[in-house]
Amino acid sequence: MSEANDRHGATAPALEIRQLSFAYTGRPALDDVSLSVAAGEFVVLLGPNGAGKTTLFSLVTRLHDRRRGEIRIGGYDVRRQAVQAHARIGVVFQQPTLDLDLSVAQNLAYHGALHGMGRGEAKTQALAQLERVALADQRRTRVRRLSGGQRRRVEIARGLMHRPRLLLLDEPTVGLDIASRRDLVEHAHRLCVEEGVAVLWATHLIDEVRPGDRVLVLHHGRLLADERPETLTARLGVETLGEAFDLLVGTEEAACG
Repeated sequence: MSEANDRHGATAPALEIRQLSFAYTGRPALDDVSLSVAAGEFVVLLGPNGAGKTTLFSLVTRLHDRRRGEIRIGGYDVRRQAVQAHARIGVVFQQPTLDLDLSVAQNLAYHGALHGMGRGEAKTQALAQLERVALADQRRTRVRRLSGGQRRRVEIARGLMHRPRLLLLDEPTVGLDIASRRDLVEHAHRLCVEEGVAVLWATHLIDEVRPGDRVLVLHHGRLLADERPETLTARLGVETLGEAFDLLVGTEEAACG
Protein backbone atom coordinates (compact mmCIF):
# COMPACT_ATOMS: atom_id res chain seq x y z
CA MET A 1 0.00 0.00 0.00
CA SER A 2 1.46 3.36 -0.99
CA GLU A 3 2.04 6.26 1.42
CA ALA A 4 -0.36 8.35 -0.66
CA ASN A 5 -3.09 5.74 -0.25
CA ASP A 6 -2.41 5.63 3.50
CA ARG A 7 -2.89 9.40 3.73
CA HIS A 8 -6.06 9.18 1.65
CA GLY A 9 -7.51 6.46 3.87
CA ALA A 10 -6.69 8.44 7.01
CA THR A 11 -8.62 11.53 5.89
CA ALA A 12 -11.60 9.83 4.21
CA PRO A 13 -14.86 9.05 6.05
CA ALA A 14 -14.86 5.72 7.88
CA LEU A 15 -17.91 4.78 5.78
CA GLU A 16 -19.36 6.46 2.72
CA ILE A 17 -22.41 5.17 0.84
CA ARG A 18 -23.72 6.85 -2.28
CA GLN A 19 -27.07 6.13 -3.98
CA LEU A 20 -27.22 2.53 -2.78
CA SER A 21 -30.11 0.40 -4.07
CA PHE A 22 -30.73 -3.34 -3.78
CA ALA A 23 -33.62 -5.71 -4.47
CA TYR A 24 -34.39 -9.33 -3.60
CA THR A 25 -35.81 -10.98 -6.75
CA GLY A 26 -37.43 -7.75 -7.83
CA ARG A 27 -38.55 -6.64 -4.35
CA PRO A 28 -36.77 -3.40 -3.37
CA ALA A 29 -34.90 -3.64 -0.04
CA LEU A 30 -32.86 -0.42 -0.28
CA ASP A 31 -33.81 2.60 -2.38
CA ASP A 32 -31.19 5.26 -3.19
CA VAL A 33 -29.58 5.37 0.27
CA SER A 34 -26.69 7.78 0.83
CA LEU A 35 -24.89 8.32 4.13
CA SER A 36 -21.47 9.01 5.63
CA VAL A 37 -19.92 8.15 9.00
CA ALA A 38 -16.87 10.09 10.16
CA ALA A 39 -13.97 8.73 12.18
CA GLY A 40 -14.85 8.50 15.87
CA GLU A 41 -18.55 9.10 15.24
CA PHE A 42 -21.37 7.09 16.84
CA VAL A 43 -24.33 6.80 14.47
CA VAL A 44 -27.58 4.94 15.13
CA LEU A 45 -29.32 3.26 12.19
CA LEU A 46 -32.88 3.15 13.54
CA GLY A 47 -35.65 1.22 11.86
CA PRO A 48 -38.27 -1.46 12.49
CA ASN A 49 -37.63 -5.08 11.59
CA GLY A 50 -37.55 -5.41 7.81
CA ALA A 51 -36.50 -1.78 7.28
CA GLY A 52 -33.32 -2.79 5.40
CA LYS A 53 -30.73 -2.46 8.15
CA THR A 54 -29.33 -5.99 7.83
CA THR A 55 -29.40 -5.73 4.05
CA LEU A 56 -27.32 -2.57 4.21
CA PHE A 57 -24.78 -4.27 6.47
CA SER A 58 -24.69 -7.30 4.16
CA LEU A 59 -23.83 -5.04 1.23
CA VAL A 60 -21.11 -3.19 3.14
CA THR A 61 -19.53 -6.54 4.11
CA ARG A 62 -20.21 -8.00 0.63
CA LEU A 63 -22.35 -10.89 1.83
CA HIS A 64 -24.56 -9.53 -0.96
CA ASP A 65 -23.14 -7.75 -3.97
CA ARG A 66 -25.85 -7.34 -6.61
CA ARG A 67 -26.50 -3.66 -6.09
CA ARG A 68 -26.39 -0.19 -7.55
CA GLY A 69 -24.39 2.57 -5.94
CA GLU A 70 -21.02 3.02 -4.29
CA ILE A 71 -19.67 1.87 -0.92
CA ARG A 72 -16.32 3.03 0.46
CA ILE A 73 -14.66 2.14 3.77
CA GLY A 74 -11.87 4.48 4.79
CA GLY A 75 -11.81 5.79 1.23
CA TYR A 76 -11.49 2.35 -0.37
CA ASP A 77 -14.10 0.95 -2.72
CA VAL A 78 -15.40 -2.38 -1.38
CA ARG A 79 -15.39 -3.93 -4.86
CA ARG A 80 -12.28 -2.55 -6.52
CA GLN A 81 -10.15 -2.35 -3.35
CA ALA A 82 -11.70 -5.12 -1.29
CA VAL A 83 -8.61 -6.09 0.70
CA GLN A 84 -7.88 -2.53 1.84
CA ALA A 85 -11.55 -1.79 2.53
CA HIS A 86 -12.30 -4.84 4.64
CA ALA A 87 -9.09 -4.56 6.62
CA ARG A 88 -10.67 -1.40 8.03
CA ILE A 89 -13.96 -2.88 9.19
CA GLY A 90 -15.10 -4.93 12.20
CA VAL A 91 -18.55 -6.52 12.38
CA VAL A 92 -20.89 -7.86 15.05
CA PHE A 93 -23.72 -9.60 13.24
CA GLN A 94 -27.27 -9.96 14.56
CA GLN A 95 -26.84 -13.73 14.82
CA PRO A 96 -23.98 -14.84 17.11
CA THR A 97 -20.99 -16.23 15.20
CA LEU A 98 -18.67 -17.44 17.98
CA ASP A 99 -17.70 -21.11 18.15
CA LEU A 100 -19.32 -22.23 21.40
CA ASP A 101 -16.94 -25.16 21.90
CA LEU A 102 -13.79 -23.07 21.67
CA SER A 103 -12.44 -20.85 24.42
CA VAL A 104 -12.66 -17.09 24.22
CA ALA A 105 -8.94 -16.88 23.40
CA GLN A 106 -9.23 -19.55 20.68
CA ASN A 107 -12.08 -17.68 18.99
CA LEU A 108 -10.02 -14.50 18.92
CA ALA A 109 -6.88 -16.31 17.75
CA TYR A 110 -8.79 -17.76 14.81
CA HIS A 111 -10.02 -14.28 13.85
CA GLY A 112 -6.46 -12.97 14.06
CA ALA A 113 -5.23 -15.72 11.75
CA LEU A 114 -7.94 -14.87 9.21
CA HIS A 115 -6.61 -11.30 9.18
CA GLY A 116 -3.01 -12.43 8.68
CA MET A 117 -1.86 -11.63 12.20
CA GLY A 118 1.08 -13.54 13.65
CA ARG A 119 0.48 -15.64 16.75
CA GLY A 120 2.28 -13.20 19.06
CA GLU A 121 0.51 -10.13 17.68
CA ALA A 122 -2.87 -11.89 17.83
CA LYS A 123 -2.32 -12.93 21.44
CA THR A 124 -1.31 -9.39 22.44
CA GLN A 125 -4.26 -7.80 20.68
CA ALA A 126 -6.70 -10.39 22.03
CA LEU A 127 -5.61 -9.70 25.60
CA ALA A 128 -5.77 -5.93 25.08
CA GLN A 129 -9.29 -6.08 23.65
CA LEU A 130 -10.54 -8.52 26.30
CA GLU A 131 -9.21 -6.23 29.02
CA ARG A 132 -11.13 -3.38 27.39
CA VAL A 133 -14.40 -5.33 27.67
CA ALA A 134 -13.50 -6.63 31.19
CA LEU A 135 -13.26 -10.27 30.11
CA ALA A 136 -9.51 -10.96 30.25
CA ASP A 137 -10.08 -13.29 33.21
CA GLN A 138 -12.46 -15.36 31.05
CA ARG A 139 -10.08 -15.88 28.12
CA ARG A 140 -9.68 -19.63 28.79
CA THR A 141 -13.42 -20.16 29.33
CA ARG A 142 -15.46 -21.97 26.70
CA VAL A 143 -17.85 -19.55 25.04
CA ARG A 144 -20.91 -21.69 25.79
CA ARG A 145 -20.34 -21.02 29.50
CA LEU A 146 -20.62 -17.25 29.08
CA SER A 147 -23.78 -15.18 29.46
CA GLY A 148 -25.39 -13.55 26.44
CA GLY A 149 -23.96 -10.15 27.35
CA GLN A 150 -20.48 -11.59 27.80
CA ARG A 151 -20.65 -13.29 24.40
CA ARG A 152 -21.56 -10.00 22.75
CA ARG A 153 -18.61 -8.31 24.44
CA VAL A 154 -16.34 -11.08 23.14
CA GLU A 155 -17.68 -10.45 19.62
CA ILE A 156 -16.89 -6.76 19.94
CA ALA A 157 -13.38 -7.58 21.20
CA ARG A 158 -12.91 -9.94 18.28
CA GLY A 159 -14.12 -7.35 15.78
CA LEU A 160 -11.58 -4.82 17.08
CA MET A 161 -8.51 -7.09 17.09
CA HIS A 162 -7.25 -5.94 13.69
CA ARG A 163 -7.74 -2.25 14.63
CA PRO A 164 -10.54 -1.36 12.20
CA ARG A 165 -11.63 2.21 11.56
CA LEU A 166 -15.30 1.20 11.44
CA LEU A 167 -17.35 -1.11 13.65
CA LEU A 168 -20.76 -2.30 12.44
CA LEU A 169 -23.15 -3.65 15.06
CA ASP A 170 -26.39 -5.20 13.76
CA GLU A 171 -29.03 -5.38 16.53
CA PRO A 172 -26.27 -6.35 19.02
CA THR A 173 -28.50 -6.26 22.10
CA VAL A 174 -31.21 -8.67 20.91
CA GLY A 175 -31.99 -11.14 23.69
CA LEU A 176 -30.01 -9.28 26.36
CA ASP A 177 -31.32 -7.94 29.65
CA ILE A 178 -31.58 -4.21 30.32
CA ALA A 179 -28.28 -3.95 32.21
CA SER A 180 -26.35 -5.81 29.50
CA ARG A 181 -27.93 -3.65 26.80
CA ARG A 182 -26.94 -0.48 28.64
CA ASP A 183 -23.38 -1.72 29.15
CA LEU A 184 -22.95 -2.49 25.44
CA VAL A 185 -24.25 0.92 24.39
CA GLU A 186 -21.90 2.64 26.83
CA HIS A 187 -18.94 0.55 25.69
CA ALA A 188 -19.56 1.39 22.04
CA HIS A 189 -19.65 5.11 22.85
CA ARG A 190 -16.36 4.81 24.75
CA LEU A 191 -14.74 3.18 21.71
CA CYS A 192 -15.58 6.25 19.66
CA VAL A 193 -14.14 8.66 22.22
CA GLU A 194 -11.10 6.67 23.40
CA GLU A 195 -10.09 4.78 20.25
CA GLY A 196 -11.44 6.96 17.44
CA VAL A 197 -13.43 4.03 16.06
CA ALA A 198 -16.51 4.95 14.02
CA VAL A 199 -19.59 2.96 15.09
CA LEU A 200 -22.72 2.31 13.04
CA TRP A 201 -25.22 0.79 15.48
CA ALA A 202 -28.35 -0.75 13.91
CA THR A 203 -31.36 -1.17 16.17
CA HIS A 204 -35.15 -1.05 16.33
CA LEU A 205 -35.04 0.01 20.01
CA ILE A 206 -35.49 3.74 20.47
CA ASP A 207 -34.23 3.66 24.06
CA GLU A 208 -30.74 2.76 22.77
CA VAL A 209 -30.44 6.25 21.27
CA ARG A 210 -28.69 8.80 23.48
CA PRO A 211 -29.09 12.57 23.36
CA GLY A 212 -26.55 13.93 20.91
CA ASP A 213 -26.32 10.72 18.85
CA ARG A 214 -26.76 11.11 15.13
CA VAL A 215 -29.80 9.11 14.04
CA LEU A 216 -30.53 7.68 10.61
CA VAL A 217 -34.17 6.57 10.30
CA LEU A 218 -34.58 3.77 7.76
CA HIS A 219 -37.96 2.38 6.70
CA HIS A 220 -38.94 0.30 3.68
CA GLY A 221 -35.36 0.72 2.44
CA ARG A 222 -35.56 4.52 2.36
CA LEU A 223 -33.62 6.94 4.54
CA LEU A 224 -36.25 9.22 6.11
CA ALA A 225 -34.07 11.29 8.45
CA ASP A 226 -30.42 11.98 9.27
CA GLU A 227 -30.08 14.31 12.27
CA ARG A 228 -29.75 14.59 16.04
CA PRO A 229 -32.79 13.52 18.11
CA GLU A 230 -33.29 17.02 19.50
CA THR A 231 -33.17 18.52 16.01
CA LEU A 232 -35.59 15.92 14.64
CA THR A 233 -38.16 16.38 17.42
CA ALA A 234 -38.01 20.16 17.08
CA ARG A 235 -38.44 19.97 13.31
CA LEU A 236 -41.48 17.70 13.61
CA GLY A 237 -42.96 19.54 16.57
CA VAL A 238 -43.06 16.58 18.97
CA GLU A 239 -41.69 15.88 22.44
CA THR A 240 -39.86 12.57 22.08
CA LEU A 241 -37.84 10.61 19.56
CA GLY A 242 -40.45 7.86 19.76
CA GLU A 243 -43.15 10.28 18.63
CA ALA A 244 -40.92 11.56 15.83
CA PHE A 245 -40.18 8.01 14.70
CA ASP A 246 -43.87 7.07 14.71
CA LEU A 247 -44.71 10.20 12.72
CA LEU A 248 -42.01 9.53 10.11
CA VAL A 249 -42.89 5.86 9.73
CA GLY A 250 -46.62 6.60 9.66
CA THR A 251 -46.16 9.23 6.96
CA GLU A 252 -44.09 6.75 4.93
CA GLU A 253 -46.73 4.05 5.37
CA ALA A 254 -49.41 6.42 4.13
CA ALA A 255 -47.30 7.40 1.12
CA CYS A 256 -46.67 3.73 0.26
CA GLY A 257 -50.35 2.93 0.69
